[in-house]
Amino acid sequence: MSGVAGLGVDERRARVVLAMLAEPDDPVTGGLMRRVGAVETLGLLDTDTTVPGLGRIDGQVWRDRLTSPGRLDEVDQRLRMVEASGIATLIPGDAHWPRALDELGERAPYVLFVRGAASFLARPLNGLVTVTGSRAASAYGEHVAGELAGDLANRERVLVAGGAYGAEAAVHRAVLAAGGDTIAVLAGGVDRPYPSGNRDLLDRVGDVGALVSELPPGAAPTRHRFLARSRLLGAMSAATVVVEAGARSGALRVAVEAHQLGRQVGAVPGPVTSATSHGPHELLRTGHAHLVTSAADVEELTANRATQRPELSAEFTRRASPAAGPPERSL
Repeated sequence: MSGVAGLGVDERRARVVLAMLAEPDDPVTGGLMRRVGAVETLGLLDTDTTVPGLGRIDGQVWRDRLTSPGRLDEVDQRLRMVEASGIATLIPGDAHWPRALDELGERAPYVLFVRGAASFLARPLNGLVTVTGSRAASAYGEHVAGELAGDLANRERVLVAGGAYGAEAAVHRAVLAAGGDTIAVLAGGVDRPYPSGNRDLLDRVGDVGALVSELPPGAAPTRHRFLARSRLLGAMSAATVVVEAGARSGALRVAVEAHQLGRQVGAVPGPVTSATSHGPHELLRTGHAHLVTSAADVEELTANRATQRPELSAEFTRRASPAAGPPERSL
């Protein structure tokens, strides 16, 4: 037996422990928490009873995955470090929990770790806009992303992005310059902002805005975690705008997640000669996104419910969802 059940004395602590053991976007763990709660889910790791909804073999596979060698080491110590860090934890039912994430169902985060203004997460859905784009953004892409973000900040929208190089960094910089509100959703712990080259920028976001992650402090980003983060970026806002994106850019994954949740999706056109125009142009060509050229266009999107748009083709979804490979953990 794993011996972790005793750490889950309440729903919050149990969710934090599960965030240390299970990778994000694990529908088995998420489904169990929705069915029986986090305390009982954690307790199932310490028994050989049938796991609700799973056969005996699948239930044991789930247990082995969460309690594999290395994952249980010093869990108690890491838990105490999290509780002493001053980093806020949000779980469903908390005043600042973003209820929009509940629409993810079994894919919803177990807990959110927040450094900064947690109250930003409780803003009405149509008050938040996600702007994403290529890490290798052109000067045009960074200019447009920054201009959109600054104008939307002046219209009192909260700008959500991932803190990456390129378009997303331009978003955060423009909002800070405008004195607006911004949230950076990270694929690692909020105590170790990534990428390291944006450390100063992200520290400023944490000081006046909010750094948010579903990974506990100390967690390092991995390919799987970047892919999993896309669903949070797409779910948190009423509209997602893609500024630039190559054919396999992670920004397209955010658009896919937003579309599947019925959120509005916008795309900014770019030069036909640029590889980073491929993603937005494909979204526009197939009718999966609305044309965005200004903050006024984005305002119109956030003011309206999502209209019926064509289903994403299997090929487009496949290209926007590269195989994540086996889950990794580094704490």
